[in-house]
Amino acid sequence: MRVAMIGTGYVGLVSGACFADFGHIVTCVDKDASKIERLKNGIMPIYEPGLDALVASNVEEERLFFTTDAAEAIKDADAVFIAVGTPSRRGDGHADLSYVYAAAEEIAGLMDGFTVVVTKSTVPVGTGDEVEDIIRKARPDGDFAVVSNPEFLREGAAIKDFKIPDRVVVGTEDERARQLMRELYRPLFLNETPILFTDRRTSELIKYAANAFLAVKITFINEMADLCEKVGANVQEVSRGIGLDNRIGRKFLNAGPGYGGSCFPKDTLALSKTANDVGAPVRIVDTVVEVNKARKKAMADKVIAAMGGDVKGKTIGVLGLAFKQNTDDMRDAPSLDILPALMAAGAKVRAYDPEAMTEAAHLLEGVDFATSPYDAIQNADAMVIITEWDQFRALDFERVKAALNTNIVVDLRNIYSPEDMAARGFAYTSIGRP
Repeated sequence: MRVAMIGTGYVGLVSGACFADFGHIVTCVDKDASKIERLKNGIMPIYEPGLDALVASNVEEERLFFTTDAAEAIKDADAVFIAVGTPSRRGDGHADLSYVYAAAEEIAGLMDGFTVVVTKSTVPVGTGDEVEDIIRKARPDGDFAVVSNPEFLREGAAIKDFKIPDRVVVGTEDERARQLMRELYRPLFLNETPILFTDRRTSELIKYAANAFLAVKITFINEMADLCEKVGANVQEVSRGIGLDNRIGRKFLNAGPGYGGSCFPKDTLALSKTANDVGAPVRIVDTVVEVNKARKKAMADKVIAAMGGDVKGKTIGVLGLAFKQNTDDMRDAPSLDILPALMAAGAKVRAYDPEAMTEAAHLLEGVDFATSPYDAIQNADAMVIITEWDQFRALDFERVKAALNTNIVVDLRNIYSPEDMAARGFAYTSIGRP
């Protein structure tokens, strides 16, 4: 099948490459000529493990193409995916749908013959109706169907999530569109992947509900961590104890500095705004949004307390800046709250991240960037772990001890054992553990 993917951001690029690897002919479209040129030369705009090799192999096999010419991609396409950004709108937090609507207008003028227009972007309930209206007004005689097909990709594991998903959700009541979507995802039938066909509005809400529920789990265990610290319990054992209950599950029960990234912050906020607009507020989600904001700010206080209550004139070595490991994504990363608060308290910050420092340099004014974990902590008065990169999980602690001015370690991801760190002579602070 021939697929056009409008947008070469995280979702569009990963989805396009994976569809091509399924054997479809995919053309990815972006208005950014420099990005398209870099992609043609094998230079990825994002860090995602395995993506560069996947793109290269499918370009070589002539199944994956990149262009700025939308007409070239859309005119012969069986399916046109809209995979553009839907950031939070400044001022009110609603999803900004201007890119989605602009894509719909462009598709309307270029589609030829029956075309399935698929919204892959995360959009509020009812957006598919608006996309259909835009196309219908521009092409009253157009033969098309608008489908919702939300993505459920975890940054750092996106290729696996696309190829071995928990489920595929397709929102349409058009039988021709259903058949086409079945054919697109036919390679997943071998894995017996559940494909849920539903109406378009339900599909749109499934995406928001899923992200909001995961955000609730993260925030719940973070609040349990605070309680553990007060009563002398261990949040990791609490997580394991409740996660073994199949009704709850183990995933997303790791206490930390708060959620960030491209999805949870904007999607919880957009869901809250939509719910309030229609008079059905989601109070749990409202609370989660506020608690998560406060948590990220409170992490700086935790570091300051571990350093004796005063960081003025002290140097803090920070390991990890991205919102999670295996990505260079800095969107709403906890580091964006923690580091400025530490510097406002008078500390000097030297930081290292394996992939995110280029982006972080645009967002964190006044931070010194190091060349390695050990460079970050050289002559520092404390080491603070913010992101759980694998390379931080087996540090040489004799080297760490020699580099630090003091033996203070603050681990906001619970990478290490408190007992082991104490035995090594460190003043160790973690999340939700005695």
